[in-house]
Amino acid sequence: MRKSSRIIVRELGFLKKGLAGTGLSPSAVHAIIEIGNQSTLRASDLRVLLGLEKSTISRLLMKLEEKGLLIATRANSDPRNKDLALTPKGMELFDDIEAFGRGQVKTALANLPEDEQHLISQGLATYADALKNRISSPQQAPSLQIPAFHIQSGYSPGLLARVTEMHIQYYSTNFGFGSVFECKVASGMAAFMERLSNPVNITLYAKIDERIVGAISVDGEDLGPHIAHLRWFILDDAARGKGIGTVLMKEAMAHIKKHKFSESRLWTFKGLEPARHLYEKFGFVLEKEWLGKQWGPEVNEQIFVRKHANS
Repeated sequence: MRKSSRIIVRELGFLKKGLAGTGLSPSAVHAIIEIGNQSTLRASDLRVLLGLEKSTISRLLMKLEEKGLLIATRANSDPRNKDLALTPKGMELFDDIEAFGRGQVKTALANLPEDEQHLISQGLATYADALKNRISSPQQAPSLQIPAFHIQSGYSPGLLARVTEMHIQYYSTNFGFGSVFECKVASGMAAFMERLSNPVNITLYAKIDERIVGAISVDGEDLGPHIAHLRWFILDDAARGKGIGTVLMKEAMAHIKKHKFSESRLWTFKGLEPARHLYEKFGFVLEKEWLGKQWGPEVNEQIFVRKHANS
């Protein structure tokens, strides 16, 4: 069943950029479908339907509004919430997506007898209900207990590939980053890994059940003497909200303190509010902001700095 699920995901194009021929991310396409199917929808309800974090939904809706596909108005009954509706342009896209989906199903089933088509329809409906009910059923609800994780440092086989994978999965889905960004992460970290023998450099990563779910590195060389550069800080979606990012930052800052750096710097961009909150929690302040394209799409790039008194 898992193998069949993977084949379905691949063949329907979920691994390709621009789901359903739209040029939009899978989450954006699903948002269009859910809103289009219900005429209007609350932002909070959309978040539950898609299973995404509040901050992710906010960025997603902002992008759809910027593209002229969505109108978001403050809900009368709850000023903290928003009523969502598709614009005429959004409805046109919704119709195109629906036609695309119907075409995929029709092509796939064209050579199968009617009774087998019926069996497939019933089986998929049952499977979808089972997946949905595993969360909604009190007896089968996932445990809210924070999973055990441990932090390791240094080179590990597959670490470079996994860190690159986590970066492109998150930033392509949420911000539309592509090959420029992926190559920059992979090449930059590959060069850094060759310098891990220098004790001022370190790469730290978190594991749950032997799977890497988060990472951060401190480059003690590339910005010059006595300046620490925090790089490639990333968490898997499954690791967010569990305190893993805070622990990784603590370990990185402990390394910086041990080697008596005079200041620490990191590069990021506007819109990553949970990450910014964490940086500020550890004493970083925004030094500079500007429009740039070093990661591909134009974003408001930022530099955060923390001065250290232990130099």
